[in-house]
Amino acid sequence: MNPIWFLRMAKWVRRPPSARTVAIWAVVAAICLGIAGFELLFGWPEALTLNPGGVPKVAVPKP
Repeated sequence: MNPIWFLRMAKWVRRPPSARTVAIWAVVAAICLGIAGFELLFGWPEALTLNPGGVPKVAVPKP
């Protein structure tokens, strides 16, 4: 574990985040889990799937 993480943990112990900040992060995590759960249950929409193939925008040299 990087020593920087120990310094961050010590800072959080000395000055914990406010209840509002924790609530915002909890809402963001819940939204992310909700989206992931919806995708897991119903699958990925066909309209948001990229079409395979096509012409590449950058020419890749062949070895």
